[in-house]
Amino acid sequence: MEQQDTGKGPGPLDGVKVLDLSRFIAGPLCAQILGDFGAEVVKIERPSGEDSRHHGPYWQGESIYMFLYHRNKQAATLNTRHPRARAILEDLVRWADIVVENFRPGTLEKMGLGYERMKELNESVILVSISGFGQTGPDSERALFDAISQASSGLMSVTGEPDGKPTLSGTYIADYTTGYQGAIGALAALTHRERTGEGQLVDIASYDTMFSALGTRLIADLMLGMEMPRSGSRDLLTAPVNVYEAADGPIYIQAGTSSLFPKLCSAMGREDLSEDPRYATVEGRMDDQATLEAAIQRWAEGLSRQEIARRLDAVGVPYANVASIREAAASPQLAARGMIVEAEHPSLGTIRMPNNPIHMEKSPPTVRKAPPRAGEDNDYVYGTILGLSSEEIRLLRAEDVI
Repeated sequence: MEQQDTGKGPGPLDGVKVLDLSRFIAGPLCAQILGDFGAEVVKIERPSGEDSRHHGPYWQGESIYMFLYHRNKQAATLNTRHPRARAILEDLVRWADIVVENFRPGTLEKMGLGYERMKELNESVILVSISGFGQTGPDSERALFDAISQASSGLMSVTGEPDGKPTLSGTYIADYTTGYQGAIGALAALTHRERTGEGQLVDIASYDTMFSALGTRLIADLMLGMEMPRSGSRDLLTAPVNVYEAADGPIYIQAGTSSLFPKLCSAMGREDLSEDPRYATVEGRMDDQATLEAAIQRWAEGLSRQEIARRLDAVGVPYANVASIREAAASPQLAARGMIVEAEHPSLGTIRMPNNPIHMEKSPPTVRKAPPRAGEDNDYVYGTILGLSSEEIRLLRAEDVI
């Protein structure tokens, strides 16, 4: 298990300053990625904490949402409805290299802090605006959550069993993908600024990111007019690929290519299947998947997953036990990769969370600070960064500004 590590030196984004005005998942994840690589991230939220702090489940009174998307950040509170908040936000924009926000388009403008105003305050600022449908287009002002993105982009229509209803992904795939794209956009804009001195607006839409992730199905429809049906756990283009029930649980076997299929047949002791003219080609196996899968199922159900794994390893056929999250988290492979990281919180104790999946030898991401509670770093943000005196900070608290 990796421990909180502050001894690896500055990251590649050391010295980059990020103002995180975002909420929920996509925007906070974008800012957290920048923080993992060494950027100083200041997260601003309302005095009661952003909405996701009030969503269960909870651990020691804190929403587990916060453990996923807010490490490596300085948390400060600000009542943006207070007349004094505008000047404070403007000072923070002057301080920042990158601003991340995911309000509905037009919200910042109503606050008097749209991109044009930000440029007046900080000519080289980079604004990463993450929204549901983007800053332009007829749907730009519509509200969107992850499930709406999956539904509207076409993803839900191709997820699930062929004879079942369209199905959501088992995780917030739209929010995660959008957060990653936001970080990529921020880094590209930062590189452009280093070359030219110019800041810019980075416009990231969840709808766009999900549509772009449809892969083969999208091109088949656009270029070939081919609408591929939902395929459950089968592969779209090769067979046999599916989940099979072994004697002690489900196992996923991928042997759809012309080179892998004979190897599976050898492992099964069913060379006759690979010699059957019906299964000689990918197309033939796709046409008669049910019969072929029934034969594989009869073989699998009499063996343990460990025995199936031994036989498939011997011939080089890819497979995986269908693991629960708890089983996956206990994987020796994930442990070797350091994919569960621990951080010490001053009041909550040890927090466990997934590590950044990017591995780099020279400048790796690090966890330097546990996810903070709302307003935990008010004194640092308003005192050290903005240079306010302790008396000024006391008055801001007294006036319910922070």
